[in-house]
Amino acid sequence: MRFTGFAAAAAAALAAMATAAHAQHAGHGDHSAHSAQIAAPDALTQQAQAVLVAYREALVARDEAAMRTLFAADSLVFENGKAEGTFAQYMEHHLGPELGEITEFAFTNPTVNARIVGHVAYGHETYRYRIALTDGRVIERDGVATSVLTHEDGNWKIVQYHSSSRAPRQN
Repeated sequence: MRFTGFAAAAAAALAAMATAAHAQHAGHGDHSAHSAQIAAPDALTQQAQAVLVAYREALVARDEAAMRTLFAADSLVFENGKAEGTFAQYMEHHLGPELGEITEFAFTNPTVNARIVGHVAYGHETYRYRIALTDGRVIERDGVATSVLTHEDGNWKIVQYHSSSRAPRQN
């Protein structure tokens, strides 16, 4: 019995060596294309993260047109436990009217992360924001957001965005 196990292990090891040797001599010696494929996910991750950063920057600038370009037409937006509809609907009935009341919008300590799976990126963010309103009120909140982005025609678009926030906790 021991010899049978040894023979099977030896056969597997020899097969692995033969496969590796064949790969080196069967036109597989140049691995530059493989390294380009390996590097691509990092670039895609950075591009997906850049879309999320661009959304935050557009919020700060209160630039509705810039925000709209980042979302897919059939996107879904969720905020603080409420389904807001597509980004266009969210802009029309919620965010758009709020933008007109904001005199200052700033984020501090933002983090942005993304994970790529095929043509989809899953993003998550943390941040603190401060909003000054035309009526003199100031709102400070700690927030988190999760996003789903799809990569089509060379561009990332947000297809689902969920954010929530709360008053900062005292330490």
